[in-house]
This record gives sequence, structure tokens and C-alpha cells, in this order.
Amino acid sequence: MDKQRPVYLDVNPANMPLTAVTSILHRISGIILFVGSAILLCLLSDSLESASSFEEIVLLMQGGFAKFVVWGIVTALLYHLVAGIRHLGMDLGMGEELETALMGSRVILIVSAVLAVLAGVWIW
Repeated sequence: MDKQRPVYLDVNPANMPLTAVTSILHRISGIILFVGSAILLCLLSDSLESASSFEEIVLLMQGGFAKFVVWGIVTALLYHLVAGIRHLGMDLGMGEELETALMGSRVILIVSAVLAVLAGVWIW
């Protein structure tokens, strides 16, 4: 009686291919955008209540923590945009081979890192 044993799947991120990491980061950036949009809409709503509430929001946004949160949202937006363009290309049949997919993942990470640094300089 030969039963099949369960297969051990190592889901350690260090063993994941780069294409899988960029795909997971694309999903995470989408979640950050969803939550970040709610935060930004609440701030916009509060700022439109009165002149004094607008001034309070302006003071709040000048703080380091608020700038960090905004930088995180903008960085997620930029990553999601770059990765989304790649996904659109893959929907058109471009970059589906293993070598081009790996190169595309590298390009996504490099371009997103450069854009994240530029966003940080712009926000601060």
C-alpha cells in the first residue's frame, strides 16, 4: 500500500523567483493604494470643512510622519503604475518568456526605486 506523501513547499521569500516577488509587491501596492486613498480622502474632507480646519491639515501635513505616509502612498502608486504597465504588456503577449519576464522584473524594481527616491526628494 503505497500512499503519496504530502509535498513540502518552501515559501521562504529568499527562494521565490524575482517575478513572483514583483507580482506580490504589485498586489501589496494595490492594498496600500486602497488604504491610502481612504486616508487622503478623509484629509481632503476635513480640509474642506472650514478655513481653520484647512490650516490644521496644512500644519499636520508639514510633519515628518505625514510626509512619510504621503511618500509611502506615492511610492506605492508609482510601483503599481510601473508594474501595471508591465502586466498590460504581458496581456498583449510581450515579455512572457522566462528571460524577458526576469528582465522585466529587474526593470520594474530599478525604475520604481529611482521614482521612489525622486518622490522622496519632491515631498521633502
